[in-house]
Amino acid sequence: METELSKKLGVEHAIFGFTPFPAVAAAITRAGGFGVLGAVRYTAPDDLARDLDWMQEHTDGKPYGLDVVMPAKKVEGVTEADVEAMIPAGHRQFVQDTLAAYGVPELAEGEASGWRITGWMEEVARNQLDVAFDYPIRLLANALGSPPADVVQRAHDRNVLVAALAGSAKHARHHADAGIDIVVAQGYEAGGHTGEIASMVLVPDVVDAVGPLPVLAAGGIGSGQQIAAGLALGAQGVWLGSLWLTTEEADLHSRALTRKLLAAGSGDTVRSRALTGKPARQLRTEWTDAWDDPSGPGPLPMPLQGLLVAEAVSRIQKYETGALLGTPVGQIVGRMNTERSVQAVFDDLTRGFERAVDRINRIAGRSAA
Repeated sequence: METELSKKLGVEHAIFGFTPFPAVAAAITRAGGFGVLGAVRYTAPDDLARDLDWMQEHTDGKPYGLDVVMPAKKVEGVTEADVEAMIPAGHRQFVQDTLAAYGVPELAEGEASGWRITGWMEEVARNQLDVAFDYPIRLLANALGSPPADVVQRAHDRNVLVAALAGSAKHARHHADAGIDIVVAQGYEAGGHTGEIASMVLVPDVVDAVGPLPVLAAGGIGSGQQIAAGLALGAQGVWLGSLWLTTEEADLHSRALTRKLLAAGSGDTVRSRALTGKPARQLRTEWTDAWDDPSGPGPLPMPLQGLLVAEAVSRIQKYETGALLGTPVGQIVGRMNTERSVQAVFDDLTRGFERAVDRINRIAGRSAA
């Protein structure tokens, strides 16, 4: 499953795996793909350094990358406290009333929420880069558009390729103009923040818009046949995220959430602003329904919504409140019905890819090589 891009990066398979879990990212790299560690949860530089040390020890000298979140527009002089002060009292009351309706206990006195939106602030991402550039990462990806020009230059000075996600050909052209090396065409089916164009339409649009820049297909991909389709559309690889959530190496800290993912069908997700304030595909729950209900106050814009719900999300996760428990995940969740190792997932992907290529060869009247 080699392409020009995979050869350039020195990986066996053109499968790029995004994950917040170091053990999963390392396993993806060891399996012959390219593991990309999500950095958004690392608000303390020492924590990121610790996990990158671990990655160094468990990737067998093979390449890996880092995914950060740097907003396209920077707001100067605004602190987290300033943002907190903008949250309306009515929204805070709505959160408390919703949690109370489902009997979600309070956190213990002095216990901080485990998830904060601070990782979305540019200064936090820059601190992450100060750490990451001390390690031999080969790729820097940004989930919220093109990184600032100085960050792109800083990466290129270290021979690090830069990737950015795009939900439209227009976004992709902007990335190309900004000097990005790889465009990830992320379709509507994907987990997390997505646009409104489906992968089958988006990928060839982006390939045509930015060629000869390499494009990775993303969104709704979880089988070797779909990987073959992405390459047939002109991509030089695939970007997979949701598929790793139910692997044995993943650390969701919640068996109840794992069970929900394994039981979910492809129609059990929704694009909702309930988590961050921007449309993000996630499991549909009573929590997302409450925020999307026209009778409620509705989500706040980013980053207000993320700060508003941070403690609530932590309480829901800690106490495993089933009706409210969810996570960002794509429509491919319908195929994620067993827990498997990362290596087992790779074996299935490569076998499916080979079958798809053989099938096309037969249709074209060619025997497999």
